[in-house]
Amino acid sequence: QELLNKYQFKNVIGRSPQMFQVYKTIAKVADTKSTVLLYGERGTGKELVARSIHYNSLRNSRPFIPVDSASLVETLMESELFGHVRGAFTGALTTKRGLFEEADGGTILLDEVSNLSLSMQTKLLRFLQEHEIKRVGGRDSIKVDVRVIAATNQPLEPLVKEGKFREDLFDRLNVVSITLPPLRERKEDIPLLANHFLQRFAGENRKNISHISPEALEILLAYSWPGNVRELEHTI
Repeated sequence: QELLNKYQFKNVIGRSPQMFQVYKTIAKVADTKSTVLLYGERGTGKELVARSIHYNSLRNSRPFIPVDSASLVETLMESELFGHVRGAFTGALTTKRGLFEEADGGTILLDEVSNLSLSMQTKLLRFLQEHEIKRVGGRDSIKVDVRVIAATNQPLEPLVKEGKFREDLFDRLNVVSITLPPLRERKEDIPLLANHFLQRFAGENRKNISHISPEALEILLAYSWPGNVRELEHTI
């Protein structure tokens, strides 16, 4: 309880032993400059944990920017992350700051980092080594102070062995790793989560619903929750 009182774990709900281990690691790593690698199935709350690391760090007054690596088109990814100069490519009518510059002093979450191409992996590795970026089409290096948190729903080690993920980048990202347990492995947290979402949605919709029936809770506990907390949220 002392840990929960001292640190802010916004919207990260759980009192299971697995979640307390996550909280302890967040507390240890938050005020360091270490990169963090988050493992977990879809819906286990990787972004929430990344936000908790950021908000418990000395960077909490600066931006936290989540980036879904799977949703960015490869041809635009470098420009989105590192920016571009005017005339760098067709349609580049003005110079644009990238997300790394926007996050200066803060934190970037690279979600689904396993989807990065080898070319983008090389550019990310260069940033982690030199703490500087180059805009697309630009010549000058720009110093940027950004903490990187990476997240993935699949182990990176097999991708390293297959040559699909750079081993040196993996080493840079894997300074501290946190594995988020799926909901089926921490079912004692389901009542807490269910009541959290119930109170939240009842308030938002002005409904006078105070509790979940024992029968409904029994059904929730018996389900396997392949979509994890995200699916539970939509169910409630």
